[in-house]
Amino acid sequence: MNLENAQVQMRKGILEFCILHIISRGEVYASNMLEELTAAKIMVVEGTLYPLLTRLKNSGLLDYKWVESSSGPPRKYYILTDSGREFLTQLQSTWEELQMSVNQIVTNEPKGE
Repeated sequence: MNLENAQVQMRKGILEFCILHIISRGEVYASNMLEELTAAKIMVVEGTLYPLLTRLKNSGLLDYKWVESSSGPPRKYYILTDSGREFLTQLQSTWEELQMSVNQIVTNEPKGE
């Protein structure tokens, strides 16, 4: 098994959760999301982020608004919908359960026979 591929798959599994969390803090521009995800070593690229944002919007979990920019074209700022907030709350609960379960497994001492 390829280690790098396994690491990428683990990160992909939590990408949607992280994106929704970032947007839940308030209106956010895609490049700011990209910076935060990259700084957190989630390692996402524009080619991954924009289709995911479109899918989340089409699912009714987020929306966007255009804001005029003094330094160029208008910018698209993303916001969570009410459905998005509910979905994020459920994901948060699942994340906490998974985190507890994984921690229990990885910190469990081997049993002596």
